[in-house]
Amino acid sequence: MGKLLRNVFLRNWGLKVFSLFLAVLLWLLLVPEEKIFSERTLSLPLDLYSIPAHLELIGKDVSTVEVTIRAPKRLMDQIGPANVFAKLNLEKALVIQEEYPLNPSIISAPNGARVIRLSPNKVRLRLEQSKELVLDVEPTLVGQLRRGYRLEKVEAIPPRVPVRGPESKVRESDKVFTIPIDISNLTQTTEVRADLILPRAETRVPTQQTFVRVRLVIVEDAKPSSDRGGNPR
Repeated sequence: MGKLLRNVFLRNWGLKVFSLFLAVLLWLLLVPEEKIFSERTLSLPLDLYSIPAHLELIGKDVSTVEVTIRAPKRLMDQIGPANVFAKLNLEKALVIQEEYPLNPSIISAPNGARVIRLSPNKVRLRLEQSKELVLDVEPTLVGQLRRGYRLEKVEAIPPRVPVRGPESKVRESDKVFTIPIDISNLTQTTEVRADLILPRAETRVPTQQTFVRVRLVIVEDAKPSSDRGGNPR
Protein backbone atom coordinates (compact mmCIF):
# COMPACT_ATOMS: atom_id res chain seq x y z
CA MET A 1 0.00 0.00 0.00
CA GLY A 2 2.81 2.39 0.93
CA LYS A 3 4.63 1.58 -2.29
CA LEU A 4 1.48 2.30 -4.26
CA LEU A 5 1.07 5.73 -2.62
CA ARG A 6 4.70 6.58 -3.28
CA ASN A 7 4.24 5.69 -6.92
CA VAL A 8 1.15 7.87 -7.14
CA PHE A 9 2.89 10.95 -5.70
CA LEU A 10 6.43 10.49 -6.95
CA ARG A 11 5.96 9.06 -10.44
CA ASN A 12 6.42 11.83 -12.98
CA TRP A 13 6.76 14.32 -10.12
CA GLY A 14 8.26 16.94 -12.43
CA LEU A 15 5.19 16.81 -14.62
CA LYS A 16 2.95 17.08 -11.57
CA VAL A 17 4.79 20.19 -10.30
CA PHE A 18 4.56 21.78 -13.74
CA SER A 19 0.84 21.02 -13.89
CA LEU A 20 0.31 22.64 -10.48
CA PHE A 21 2.26 25.72 -11.56
CA LEU A 22 0.24 25.93 -14.77
CA ALA A 23 -3.04 25.64 -12.83
CA VAL A 24 -2.06 28.49 -10.48
CA LEU A 25 -0.99 30.64 -13.42
CA LEU A 26 -4.27 30.05 -15.23
CA TRP A 27 -6.19 30.87 -12.06
CA LEU A 28 -4.35 34.18 -11.70
CA LEU A 29 -4.97 35.03 -15.35
CA LEU A 30 -8.60 34.00 -15.55
CA VAL A 31 -10.01 34.96 -12.15
CA PRO A 32 -11.41 38.56 -12.30
CA GLU A 33 -9.34 41.13 -10.40
CA GLU A 34 -12.44 41.97 -8.35
CA LYS A 35 -12.19 38.49 -6.81
CA ILE A 36 -8.62 39.03 -5.57
CA PHE A 37 -8.50 40.86 -2.23
CA SER A 38 -5.68 42.49 -0.31
CA GLU A 39 -5.38 44.09 3.11
CA ARG A 40 -3.67 47.27 4.28
CA THR A 41 -3.27 48.73 7.77
CA LEU A 42 -3.27 52.50 8.19
CA SER A 43 -2.67 54.92 11.05
CA LEU A 44 -5.24 57.72 10.75
CA PRO A 45 -5.85 60.91 12.74
CA LEU A 46 -9.13 60.83 14.63
CA ASP A 47 -11.18 63.85 13.58
CA LEU A 48 -14.07 65.08 15.72
CA TYR A 49 -16.90 67.04 14.14
CA SER A 50 -20.35 68.49 14.84
CA ILE A 51 -19.48 69.36 18.44
CA PRO A 52 -22.58 71.16 19.83
CA ALA A 53 -22.17 74.94 19.96
CA HIS A 54 -22.76 75.00 23.72
CA LEU A 55 -19.92 72.55 24.42
CA GLU A 56 -16.13 72.84 24.35
CA LEU A 57 -13.63 70.00 23.89
CA ILE A 58 -10.82 70.31 26.43
CA GLY A 59 -9.18 66.88 26.15
CA LYS A 60 -9.08 63.48 24.45
CA ASP A 61 -6.96 60.40 25.11
CA VAL A 62 -6.82 59.15 21.50
CA SER A 63 -5.41 61.15 18.60
CA THR A 64 -4.94 58.37 16.02
CA VAL A 65 -6.54 55.01 15.23
CA GLU A 66 -5.16 51.90 13.55
CA VAL A 67 -7.48 50.52 10.87
CA THR A 68 -7.08 47.49 8.60
CA ILE A 69 -8.90 47.73 5.27
CA ARG A 70 -9.74 44.78 3.00
CA ALA A 71 -10.47 45.64 -0.62
CA PRO A 72 -10.20 44.29 -4.17
CA LYS A 73 -6.62 44.47 -5.40
CA ARG A 74 -7.57 47.02 -8.06
CA LEU A 75 -8.56 49.47 -5.28
CA MET A 76 -5.42 49.20 -3.18
CA ASP A 77 -3.83 52.25 -4.78
CA GLN A 78 -6.73 54.27 -3.32
CA ILE A 79 -6.38 52.86 0.19
CA GLY A 80 -4.30 55.51 1.94
CA PRO A 81 -4.58 58.59 4.19
CA ALA A 82 -5.63 60.70 1.20
CA ASN A 83 -8.83 58.67 0.70
CA VAL A 84 -9.51 56.98 4.04
CA PHE A 85 -10.61 59.03 7.05
CA ALA A 86 -11.61 58.44 10.68
CA LYS A 87 -14.37 60.87 11.72
CA LEU A 88 -16.39 60.74 14.93
CA ASN A 89 -19.73 62.58 14.94
CA LEU A 90 -20.33 64.34 18.27
CA GLU A 91 -23.66 66.02 17.53
CA LYS A 92 -25.26 64.06 20.40
CA ALA A 93 -22.38 64.51 22.84
CA LEU A 94 -23.09 65.30 26.50
CA VAL A 95 -20.93 66.80 29.24
CA ILE A 96 -21.65 63.83 31.51
CA GLN A 97 -20.57 61.28 28.87
CA GLU A 98 -16.85 60.51 28.91
CA GLU A 99 -16.47 57.40 26.71
CA TYR A 100 -17.47 57.23 23.05
CA PRO A 101 -17.36 53.99 21.01
CA LEU A 102 -15.17 53.70 17.92
CA ASN A 103 -16.51 51.26 15.33
CA PRO A 104 -16.17 50.74 11.55
CA SER A 105 -18.95 53.28 10.89
CA ILE A 106 -16.52 56.14 11.68
CA ILE A 107 -14.25 55.10 8.79
CA SER A 108 -14.81 56.70 5.39
CA ALA A 109 -13.23 54.63 2.58
CA PRO A 110 -13.68 54.10 -1.19
CA ASN A 111 -16.63 51.97 -2.30
CA GLY A 112 -15.74 48.28 -2.26
CA ALA A 113 -13.40 48.58 0.73
CA ARG A 114 -14.31 47.06 4.09
CA VAL A 115 -12.98 47.65 7.61
CA ILE A 116 -11.96 44.38 9.23
CA ARG A 117 -10.06 45.72 12.27
CA LEU A 118 -10.11 48.98 14.21
CA SER A 119 -8.11 49.88 17.30
CA PRO A 120 -8.80 51.24 19.87
CA ASN A 121 -12.52 50.64 20.21
CA LYS A 122 -13.29 53.73 22.31
CA VAL A 123 -12.09 57.25 23.07
CA ARG A 124 -12.36 59.24 26.30
CA LEU A 125 -13.31 62.90 25.85
CA ARG A 126 -13.50 65.81 28.27
CA LEU A 127 -16.23 68.29 27.44
CA GLU A 128 -17.29 71.46 29.23
CA GLN A 129 -20.06 73.98 28.87
CA SER A 130 -19.07 76.92 26.69
CA LYS A 131 -18.90 80.38 28.26
CA GLU A 132 -18.66 83.83 26.69
CA LEU A 133 -17.66 87.10 28.36
CA VAL A 134 -16.87 90.60 27.13
CA LEU A 135 -13.40 91.52 28.42
CA ASP A 136 -11.40 94.75 28.57
CA VAL A 137 -8.58 95.25 26.08
CA GLU A 138 -5.31 96.52 27.54
CA PRO A 139 -2.65 97.75 25.08
CA THR A 140 0.89 96.57 25.82
CA LEU A 141 3.46 99.35 25.35
CA VAL A 142 7.24 98.96 25.24
CA GLY A 143 10.02 101.53 25.07
CA GLN A 144 10.06 105.17 26.20
CA LEU A 145 9.15 108.37 24.42
CA ARG A 146 11.90 110.79 23.52
CA ARG A 147 12.71 113.57 25.95
CA GLY A 148 10.28 116.43 25.58
CA TYR A 149 7.25 114.25 24.80
CA ARG A 150 4.70 112.56 27.00
CA LEU A 151 1.93 110.05 26.51
CA GLU A 152 -1.30 111.74 27.44
CA LYS A 153 -3.78 108.98 26.57
CA VAL A 154 -3.93 105.38 25.35
CA GLU A 155 -7.18 104.14 23.88
CA ALA A 156 -8.12 100.73 22.44
CA ILE A 157 -10.81 100.77 19.75
CA PRO A 158 -12.98 98.88 20.57
CA PRO A 159 -12.18 98.94 24.29
CA ARG A 160 -13.77 95.53 24.94
CA VAL A 161 -14.08 92.30 22.92
CA PRO A 162 -16.06 89.06 23.37
CA VAL A 163 -14.08 85.98 24.40
CA ARG A 164 -15.41 82.42 24.35
CA GLY A 165 -14.05 79.15 25.73
CA PRO A 166 -14.60 76.37 28.29
CA GLU A 167 -16.31 77.75 31.39
CA SER A 168 -13.29 76.89 33.55
CA LYS A 169 -10.99 78.92 31.27
CA VAL A 170 -12.96 82.17 30.89
CA ARG A 171 -13.00 84.42 33.97
CA GLU A 172 -14.41 87.84 34.81
CA SER A 173 -11.00 88.99 36.05
CA ASP A 174 -9.28 88.22 32.74
CA LYS A 175 -8.06 90.86 30.31
CA VAL A 176 -7.19 90.73 26.64
CA PHE A 177 -3.78 92.21 25.84
CA THR A 178 -2.35 93.42 22.56
CA ILE A 179 0.95 92.46 21.06
CA PRO A 180 3.73 94.83 22.22
CA ILE A 181 3.63 98.31 20.65
CA ASP A 182 6.98 100.14 20.51
CA ILE A 183 6.57 103.85 21.26
CA SER A 184 10.28 104.75 21.25
CA ASN A 185 10.23 106.67 17.96
CA LEU A 186 6.80 108.30 18.21
CA THR A 187 6.60 112.09 18.36
CA GLN A 188 2.96 112.71 17.51
CA THR A 189 -0.48 111.24 18.07
CA THR A 190 -0.60 107.89 16.29
CA GLU A 191 -3.09 105.10 15.66
CA VAL A 192 -1.80 101.57 15.08
CA ARG A 193 -3.30 98.16 14.46
CA ALA A 194 -2.48 95.56 17.12
CA ASP A 195 -3.33 91.86 17.20
CA LEU A 196 -4.92 90.44 20.34
CA ILE A 197 -3.39 88.05 22.86
CA LEU A 198 -6.10 86.04 24.59
CA PRO A 199 -5.93 85.01 28.26
CA ARG A 200 -5.47 81.29 27.55
CA ALA A 201 -4.83 78.96 24.63
CA GLU A 202 -8.29 77.39 25.04
CA THR A 203 -10.07 80.72 24.52
CA ARG A 204 -10.95 82.46 21.26
CA VAL A 205 -12.70 85.51 19.86
CA PRO A 206 -16.04 84.25 18.45
CA THR A 207 -16.08 86.96 15.78
CA GLN A 208 -13.64 87.94 13.05
CA GLN A 209 -12.34 90.75 15.27
CA THR A 210 -8.83 89.44 15.95
CA PHE A 211 -7.25 92.89 16.33
CA VAL A 212 -7.97 96.39 17.65
CA ARG A 213 -6.86 99.91 16.78
CA VAL A 214 -4.79 101.58 19.48
CA ARG A 215 -4.79 105.38 19.60
CA LEU A 216 -1.77 106.92 21.28
CA VAL A 217 -2.16 110.62 22.13
CA ILE A 218 1.35 112.11 22.32
CA VAL A 219 2.01 115.76 23.19
CA GLU A 220 5.08 117.89 23.69
CA ASP A 221 5.93 118.87 27.24
CA ALA A 222 5.25 122.57 27.89
CA LYS A 223 8.48 124.60 27.96
CA PRO A 224 8.93 126.83 31.02
CA SER A 225 8.24 130.51 30.19
CA SER A 226 10.49 133.44 31.36
CA ASP A 227 9.68 137.01 32.52
CA ARG A 228 11.36 140.09 31.06
CA GLY A 229 14.21 139.86 33.50
CA GLY A 230 15.03 136.43 32.22
CA ASN A 231 13.96 134.70 35.42
CA PRO A 232 11.65 131.71 35.12
CA ARG A 233 8.19 132.28 36.47
